Amino acid sequence: MQEISAMIRFATTDTRRDTGNIKWDLQGPLPFGIADMDIESPPCIVEALQQRLNHHFYGYAFMPHELRETICTYLHNMHGVSAPRSEWLHPLPGCVPAFTLVARAVCHQPEYELMVCTPVYPPMLHCHEDAHCRLLTVPYKNEHERWKFDWDAMEAAVSPNTRMFLLCNPHNPLGRVWDRDELLRLADFCERHNLILCSDEIHCDLVLDEGLHHCSVLTLPERYQKRIVMLSAPSKTFNIAGICFTYMAVPDAELRATIRQVQGHTLPTINVFAYAASLAAYQDGWDWHARLIQALRANRRIVYDFIEQELPMLNICHMEATYLAWIDCSALGVESPHEFFLEKANVYLDNGANFGSPQCLRLNFATSPAILRQGLEAMRNAVQNHLQSAMQGT
Repeated sequence: MQEISAMIRFATTDTRRDTGNIKWDLQGPLPFGIADMDIESPPCIVEALQQRLNHHFYGYAFMPHELRETICTYLHNMHGVSAPRSEWLHPLPGCVPAFTLVARAVCHQPEYELMVCTPVYPPMLHCHEDAHCRLLTVPYKNEHERWKFDWDAMEAAVSPNTRMFLLCNPHNPLGRVWDRDELLRLADFCERHNLILCSDEIHCDLVLDEGLHHCSVLTLPERYQKRIVMLSAPSKTFNIAGICFTYMAVPDAELRATIRQVQGHTLPTINVFAYAASLAAYQDGWDWHARLIQALRANRRIVYDFIEQELPMLNICHMEATYLAWIDCSALGVESPHEFFLEKANVYLDNGANFGSPQCLRLNFATSPAILRQGLEAMRNAVQNHLQSAMQGT
């Protein structure tokens, strides 16, 4: 392992292979795909899991009161939610099952529509299939290198059958942290058209710009709270996605009951290790988190500088949050940038086609600086060879 500090430890290229990991065992020699950090989880989580393992009894579990109260304290102290209540919280095994469940509860007729803006995290473009409803997509617009909602297009697209707006905040893959004015306008849009606003905020603790703060939909005025569902988890922040714990926060009791009723017996209960890890993360993981943000900012700078200096034909917008860079490869002139870099550089990057933008790629830069540079250099070499061949061909 390469140690960046006393608290942040990066994996090497061999550390994670042959461990049943999707990223390192299924995505090729140099994987920069699935949102999984090549960084050891905080020691406090490892210790909590070891302590729970040593108990030797692993029966059915429920969400402990201490964890509920810890999450409420976290929402108040870290994200400015004025008076979160433990009864708002409902545990689920992941954010994808969570927003799919909300879609099933809200869009329960085949003619109902779920609205989402693109490009966006791929499962959001498919949850309507499980809900047996329609998908309504509206592209974001890019103004002056900044992604924004296209309010006119949203107004033109919405219909009486639209029942839900699915939001990603901070946005995956665009890296936007939607500000309060944008969220207020979105909440007003949902109120006028009687939509449930379901906000996936799983990246909320990965804001990289100094002075910028995540604004949760739970901080919106009370008049909007009857239509709010907020989803979050410690999984991205503390790199424990494989432990599978998400919580849904639903202030409105009637909406909360409807969602729980629709869930029925279709999802597994949360295991004892997920609760133990989550409690340790929210109680004791914040010193580690501060070091993590420093490491991610440094890696973001590596990506910015390398693309500007070595790959200027690729376009990358500013990433306010997350460890996921969104790269426009249109100027490269290849049919599939994903296939191009996989075949020519042995670099796996998430295919933008799955997000709604075939000429784009998503690059996960939460890895060691050495691995990151190795991947970027391989990409540069592939592009140089491609351009040279194109020139010779003409």
